[in-house]
Amino acid sequence: MKKILIVSLLAIVGCSQPKKAEDSTTEESKELNLYSQRHYDADKKVFDLFTQETGIKINLIRAGADELITRMEQEGENSPADVFFTVDAARLNRAKQKGLLQPIEVATNLAFSDPEKYWHGVTYRARVIAYDKEEVSVEDLSTYEDLADEKWLGKILIRSSSSGYNQSLLASMLYASDEEQTEAWATAIVKNMARSPEGGDRDQVKAIAAGIGTIAITNTYYVGLLLNSANPEEVKVGESVGIFFPNQEGRGTHVNVSGIGVTKNAPNKPNAIKFIEYVTSEKIQEIYANESFEYPVNPDVAPHPSVVAWGEFKADRLGFAEDISYTDNAVRIFDRAGWE
Repeated sequence: MKKILIVSLLAIVGCSQPKKAEDSTTEESKELNLYSQRHYDADKKVFDLFTQETGIKINLIRAGADELITRMEQEGENSPADVFFTVDAARLNRAKQKGLLQPIEVATNLAFSDPEKYWHGVTYRARVIAYDKEEVSVEDLSTYEDLADEKWLGKILIRSSSSGYNQSLLASMLYASDEEQTEAWATAIVKNMARSPEGGDRDQVKAIAAGIGTIAITNTYYVGLLLNSANPEEVKVGESVGIFFPNQEGRGTHVNVSGIGVTKNAPNKPNAIKFIEYVTSEKIQEIYANESFEYPVNPDVAPHPSVVAWGEFKADRLGFAEDISYTDNAVRIFDRAGWE
């Protein structure tokens, strides 16, 4: 089974190599060293706007979350990183527990933040069940756990266990039950798969439209991207599926939080705080809502109409993410279950 691999740090792609500021306390610094896992068009627009409006140049290093954490560990106190930006609360807490972040108060009232303020949410996505509206009755859907039932044999589409989204989902299930039940669920899902895992979340939804399976586990924003694509065929794919929020009678639907934290030794700390307040402001939250179709964390900003149309939902509150052992154990469970 593929796992998240730590590759050579020389492979990290960035706009430029960040450098330590000569005076780490100066307010005159006009640079921000951003270590980011995110890879979305909306981010480039937001980063460019931040530079235009503040005069602060962003030196971007982009790589996987675990790779960036390893890089910051190896750089130690000399790390040039100011901000760590990733799409998973468990990875944010991993950085926190490794002593790589510092607590920061921000002016914005956010939907998701670390209780001790070591990181703050920027957007979030719900991990939902997309279903073929012609083949599946919504009355047959209820919980993630129910997907282990034999009635779904050969019908489930889901990406690889190396996906951080799936690792966090399984970790949340482990937190809610126990190891034996969680492993039994993962084993049953492998049995119920319509095909071996391949591709990303959008590929799972496209496979529904192609008749390969009838339900897929996916993050909401991928369906939003399909519905609002410039490609008419992708729009048709998005329109062919319904969205169901699992576990609404219990703990709630699992969410992935894109969040951000200021690094422990940030050489440009004032700029880092300014950046966090900028990306959580109403203006920028509207960009994320309307261009990447994520849920905004700023309560004064509404999601995109395509997202609103799916209805409101109860969210699982990320208890699993506070202890990184749940995610680590989820990877081992995937291995034993034979989930590729």
